[in-house]
Amino acid sequence: MIYNQRFYADFLGALKRITKVSSTITVMVSGLALFSDGYNAQIIGYMNPLFSELYKDAGFGSTIKTRLSNSYLIGEIFGMLFFGFLIDRIGRRTGIIFATLFLVLGVIIATAAHGTTPLGMFWMMIIGRGIAGFGAGGEYPTCATGSSEAADENEHVRRRRGILVAMATDFSIDLGFVVAGVVALIVLAAYNERTSDGVWRVCFGLGFVLPVALFFFRIRMIESTQFRKHAMKQSIPYMLVLRRYWKPMLGTSLAWFMYDFVTYPFGIFSSSIISSLNPTDTLVQNIGYGTVVNLFYLPGCVVGGFLMDWIGRKQTMTLGFICWAIMGFIIGGALGPIQSITPLFLILYGIFNAFGEMGPGVATFLCGAESFPTPIRGHFLGLAAAFGKAGAAIGTQVFTPIQNRVFLIGAAFAATGGLIAWFLIPDRERDLENEDARFRAYLEANGYSGLFGESLEKDLKTTTFKV
Repeated sequence: MIYNQRFYADFLGALKRITKVSSTITVMVSGLALFSDGYNAQIIGYMNPLFSELYKDAGFGSTIKTRLSNSYLIGEIFGMLFFGFLIDRIGRRTGIIFATLFLVLGVIIATAAHGTTPLGMFWMMIIGRGIAGFGAGGEYPTCATGSSEAADENEHVRRRRGILVAMATDFSIDLGFVVAGVVALIVLAAYNERTSDGVWRVCFGLGFVLPVALFFFRIRMIESTQFRKHAMKQSIPYMLVLRRYWKPMLGTSLAWFMYDFVTYPFGIFSSSIISSLNPTDTLVQNIGYGTVVNLFYLPGCVVGGFLMDWIGRKQTMTLGFICWAIMGFIIGGALGPIQSITPLFLILYGIFNAFGEMGPGVATFLCGAESFPTPIRGHFLGLAAAFGKAGAAIGTQVFTPIQNRVFLIGAAFAATGGLIAWFLIPDRERDLENEDARFRAYLEANGYSGLFGESLEKDLKTTTFKV
């Protein structure tokens, strides 16, 4: 028996409904996953003051402190590059499943870290956080591409993709930063504010709860319509791709580098910066103040999300970089008098962080996703994100030597980022399908045809189903 065209129409209608539901879940799960990554990245910043008290006689110094922070970032770099390539070849869903497994494994190793000496324990912790970073790095390209493509499933949502992707990416990461501080304070309170290795083990261990909980939803997701239609079946002609997309590749990568070089040291070491103002403050006070400062990230993300839909992506990024630089020069130029008034310093420090999130914080993800077509979106978004994490690792590494001038140096990097955003990042249309069509036509005009998977709808219309 051969089914008629009505069967195809019913099947396509059902597929579209399923895709819409899956797209909604994709955006929600992406946000929760990046929230988890933000928590795992930031919790080490809140634990560093505890390590300084707990292991001050066991060799915990600036070198181990920096390695603990950087191991996660370096792991992220490799994860972004590896999974950015992987998800364009085998799919977003498969990539995110393996990224989750690496993240959970790394968190477990770091939580259970032991050694015959404290130094051996710290090295096991460094390795564990590196593995967790590899998994977390894989979530950046998969979550950013997945949420951007999911938001393209219908016209109404597409018009609000700026705020939607901002909430699912940077806002979620920053919320993880804040919750990490709240959790650290709660655990310390449970230990009656005593410094104990149980504090950091509980704080680390809570980092794998959410990824494990999300795993069930991730294995049930389906690929986005854009990926099913435009995924490449054969090898990608990279020279042709670079000839067409070298400028946005350079722009998004350098802008992300400048952003992370500034924002990660200021976020991770917020408690350390604040503790230098009042050395007599308790551990709880330092973590609490650091959490308050990081709280300013959140309104910056919301404002930036709305601005992206209002004035455009590159315009929002440029504006944020400029405001960030101005605030950095103000604080850095009058740092002595400002530091003498702790509430004033905390407010200005928080506004400084908010400007960074308002512009490059939210725009890096969406500019990276919209600047490239679907078949290579994972490649180049992963590359740009890896450049960013390289900037974060370098900024974290040099933070201690430049701490006295860190606001002025950060402002200079922010100003440079503004120039990069304006001159190198394209002002793309918001319909991903148009760029995919142009990319396909570009390759075919240069002698490359048959590289793409055919549209599912076309397959259904030209295929006879028999039972």
